[in-house]
Amino acid sequence: MTTTLETTPPPVQGPKPLIGRRRGGVEQLGVQLFVIIPLLALGAAVPFAWGWGLGWADVAIATAFFIVSGLGVTIGYHRLFTHGSFKANRGLKIALAVAGGMSAQGSVIEWVADHRRHHAFSDREGDPHSPWLFGTGPVAVAKGFWHSHMGWLFDRDRTNVERFAPDLLADPDLRKVDKLFPALTVISMLLPALLGGLVTWSWAGALSAFFWGGIIRVALLHHVTWSVNSICHMVGERPFKSRDKAANFWPLAIISFGESWHNSHHADPTSARHGVLRGQLDISARLIWVFEKLGWATDVRWPTPDRIAKLRVNA
Repeated sequence: MTTTLETTPPPVQGPKPLIGRRRGGVEQLGVQLFVIIPLLALGAAVPFAWGWGLGWADVAIATAFFIVSGLGVTIGYHRLFTHGSFKANRGLKIALAVAGGMSAQGSVIEWVADHRRHHAFSDREGDPHSPWLFGTGPVAVAKGFWHSHMGWLFDRDRTNVERFAPDLLADPDLRKVDKLFPALTVISMLLPALLGGLVTWSWAGALSAFFWGGIIRVALLHHVTWSVNSICHMVGERPFKSRDKAANFWPLAIISFGESWHNSHHADPTSARHGVLRGQLDISARLIWVFEKLGWATDVRWPTPDRIAKLRVNA
């Protein structure tokens, strides 16, 4: 009599899962504190500088330039030029491109090419600034955060604009604004100084406005944008279906003008509104609505209730 030994078939070979584990509560809290505490520290430092190189003129100038250049990025560079969320008349198109250039985040065509490449390969090989390209261990996550936040900017290889932004290259207005990026950066730094000098009628006022309205404003705006690349792919809620790790991170919603509703955006990239759920403030979308009412913006791609419902995770 012979017996047949039952053997377990070898496992089917395939790619390893992308997700290895979930953060525990303590680790998650640590990441959130790491994000929020530096911003609170910056806010706490402002009163100490009051009267020692910081005044109302500096605050007003820095705030105005932060809003104009920041919205130039969120509405112009991002929602209009990258994703075509609406159409703009020529005047608005050029104004948004110029305002975005004054953020000192790169020329309009290169910025758009990088971001379209990010969406094409989001959180996969080929994404220029994913925090998940090195693994999920503590060291890999730390390396990924640095890379996605600002380390990728030091990569000497640039995105092929002919592949990712041929429509912008075909636009004479945008090509001209793109070439003016160095000049726009200089203007963005010196114009606050000029205004500060005129308001205070002093060289000290000009220097102070240059520091707060130029250098500090640009640095803060940079880190807000970079935080959407890094933090919003690591921490937050994911109520919508997305093939990547993009997440909604509410603490950045106001200062990023609505860009931190990142999971919503990656679920529906061409939507003109990112904050689509109740209570999600989206300043950029509200201003696009104003442009539409004025007749400056047309064919705005507003999300519909049916589309939002279909994109929900539990749909």
